[in-house]
Amino acid sequence: MPEAMKHGLGRPAVERIAASLAAVSPGFPEQAFCSRALDGLPDLELKDRVRHIIRVLREFLPRGFSEAAACLEKLGQCWMEGDPDDPLRGFAAWPVIDYVGEYGLEEPERALETLRRLTPLFSAEFAIRAFIVRYPQLTYARLEEWTADPDEHVRRLVSEGSRPRLPWGRRLQEAVKDPSRGLALLERLKDDPSEYVRRSVANHLNDVSKDHPGRVVTVCRAWLKDAGPNRRRLVRHATRTLVKQGHPEVFGLLGFTQRPRVELLSLDVSPATIRMGDAVAIVFELRSRGKSEQKLVVDYAVHHVRADGKTKPKVFKYRSVNLAPGEAIRLRKVHAVRPVTTRRYYPGEHAVEVLVNGRALGRKPFVLGE
Repeated sequence: MPEAMKHGLGRPAVERIAASLAAVSPGFPEQAFCSRALDGLPDLELKDRVRHIIRVLREFLPRGFSEAAACLEKLGQCWMEGDPDDPLRGFAAWPVIDYVGEYGLEEPERALETLRRLTPLFSAEFAIRAFIVRYPQLTYARLEEWTADPDEHVRRLVSEGSRPRLPWGRRLQEAVKDPSRGLALLERLKDDPSEYVRRSVANHLNDVSKDHPGRVVTVCRAWLKDAGPNRRRLVRHATRTLVKQGHPEVFGLLGFTQRPRVELLSLDVSPATIRMGDAVAIVFELRSRGKSEQKLVVDYAVHHVRADGKTKPKVFKYRSVNLAPGEAIRLRKVHAVRPVTTRRYYPGEHAVEVLVNGRALGRKPFVLGE
């Protein structure tokens, strides 16, 4: 997680939690809560901050979960929203909501209702996963009911909370093996009026595609029949991993040429040697060998050197092009090699590879120096 994100759970967030709880529970010891929650907090990373504040909430909320839930459920009425210019202001509600997933497991009916009421404050997508694992029948039944909830945040929770591979969240191993229950929920949400919900549906499907690509292609093919622009956009987003992987069926599904006939006339990657922080210019020329116009997705992969000296490709999106029979096109892309939190670079011979509709047409090396 990016370093700056942990600051979303700093002093301002703790003070907002305390003030909100005091507003729904007169006499709540705001100062004592803040003092305890801030003790050692700056030394912790983001998820450790979440866990720390949950433990402090346990000290200050009623011990019985029903009594604590009654208090938490009122927060939606007077939650301190924080600075509207702060993109991380929602993080303050994260430990409040995850408290339910930690201490409400023995009272699932009440806990699920509490999550439904709290999810508009941030998202209960992490907290609800413990209930899916422990009480699958009950939780999926509740999620099915929530597909018709008037609040878009609750409907989004249905899709996002049941994602098999939710980033930062607990992996739902049974859903990874068999995504049927989640897909049934998505069927009810695919035409949701909220883009916020439909985006989550696409992300859920993209998760499924990593383990069941053929299943997702089948679902998307059915959804594209008589589809409007919103559903077509959803399908494009849902199949982004399949496009990157070059899955053979997905390009025809999205309206691109199923089996393109294209040749790579030239490929240049320069300079041949760079250092961290530099960039390479990727220049290449393609020519159509087809007898009719071809609709193409042109991407490129960078084969990064790993710690063991081997390379692993990372696909980068580039652009779509239409090529007439015999037409050639020259394309250029500048690719920067800069430190990022999600990847560690190692010196050595990397390579750039040109991809057309997922098919590799050619590659050329460059060296990342010490």
